[in-house]
Amino acid sequence: MLQTVLDASPRTDAAAAQDVHVAAYRFMLLARLLDDKFAALYRAGKIHGGVFLGRGQEALSVSVGISLKKGDVFAPLIRDAAGRLAFGETVLDAVRTYLGSSLGPMRGRDGNVHRGKPQEGYLPMVSHLGAMISVVNGVLFARRYKKISGTVGAACVGEGATSTGAFHEALNQAGVEKLPLILIVANNQYAYSTPTHFQFACDSLADKAAGYGVEVQTVDGTDLGACLKVVGEAVARARRGGGPQLVVAELLRLCGHGEHDPNDYIDPKLWESPLGRDCLKVAEEYLLRQKWMAPSRVAILRNEIIREIEEAVAQVQREPAPDPFVEQWHSIATGHLNEGNEER
Repeated sequence: MLQTVLDASPRTDAAAAQDVHVAAYRFMLLARLLDDKFAALYRAGKIHGGVFLGRGQEALSVSVGISLKKGDVFAPLIRDAAGRLAFGETVLDAVRTYLGSSLGPMRGRDGNVHRGKPQEGYLPMVSHLGAMISVVNGVLFARRYKKISGTVGAACVGEGATSTGAFHEALNQAGVEKLPLILIVANNQYAYSTPTHFQFACDSLADKAAGYGVEVQTVDGTDLGACLKVVGEAVARARRGGGPQLVVAELLRLCGHGEHDPNDYIDPKLWESPLGRDCLKVAEEYLLRQKWMAPSRVAILRNEIIREIEEAVAQVQREPAPDPFVEQWHSIATGHLNEGNEER
């Protein structure tokens, strides 16, 4: 979270910008290397279920997680590993979920992408098709009724979700109720394999905000600095009482929909366009130009992260999976209400 980074080292504006960029880059690199490890484990048959990578979307994702504060609400999607990590998810929790450890936050029950810690504002994903917007709205409503102020909620969707009823109903609700919602749309050019020109007829997804009275900003999703600025400002406006904010980021998904998808439907021209830039490489080059990091430090950081990931995987592979003969398959949150249940 951004405030955590700033609180740890109160400095000048320029120095604070450096701190945030370096912290964001570390989360991006961690997310990329963690995704790469999950992809390798999937191909080796060690992961059951899908593996969905955030390659190319890390700059946008990290900007959301790092701009939120403790007490805020975050509803990430399948490509938001960087945002999850910036919001507080640990590598160990991520690995435990993917490998089905009973010691993970979801106890090995809910697949590898439906993970979270609701009591900490980190919401497990129900669906990536716009369903989480109304869930965030509901949390924000509950806080309003409890007279809790100063918090915001962020929900992430892809451009495909903007064609669903859930998106429009929830955005309309947020606009009418002036909820402190930040809705992030990652326009990665394809809803699975469907290109944008088959998804919507408007010139820009930003045009959809006007009908609901929602303030909107667009951003180059390949540029970390731009994402930090635009997303950070949207979060600040919502926190000040400015109502819901929509951020539309233009980028390209630099991988298939999942590891099962060869993504051979992507227009080759997109790879050569500005949308096809790798945001991780762009961020690293910027840090090096600014002399905020040295090449040697980047190499050391990469090795440290790889070691952290490998240690987490080795640990989790020794942990037990759920035992169907002893596991009580009731809701974790309401287990104490089950008659005859001895688990507390």
